Amino acid sequence: MDELDRNIIGLLGADARMSVATLARRMKVARSTVQARLERLETTGVIAGYTLKLGEAARQGRLRASVLLTIEPRAQAAILTRLKSIAEIERVFTTSGRYDLLLQVAAPSTQVLDQVLDQIGALTGVVSSESLIHLSTKFDRAV
Repeated sequence: MDELDRNIIGLLGADARMSVATLARRMKVARSTVQARLERLETTGVIAGYTLKLGEAARQGRLRASVLLTIEPRAQAAILTRLKSIAEIERVFTTSGRYDLLLQVAAPSTQVLDQVLDQIGALTGVVSSESLIHLSTKFDRAV
């Protein structure tokens, strides 16, 4: 990836609906250049798809939390299988450091969040957990 590719990704990250013509105009390059770059970025898997990003208005009414898990050695595969069945868990990351997994959870109420946290804590192989409730998003640069 070169600077032009990074600029394309940056502009599309801010507005995935931006047309090829607008991208070309903003970067001061030919439309065919942008089209060729997009095709290459898509076929090589750098761009996996185009999606929408929900704003705060759509997220209101949903509590979000990060859950840090310490698990028993060799229990990861079984725990991941069980975590996939909990609809409120949006993402699971492996981590370095004293925690093994980081879960991103979203629930419509504190009651549902509490039930989900109890469900996670009761899984066989979970040694300990720590929950961090998200209060507000100050900025979000995720692409």
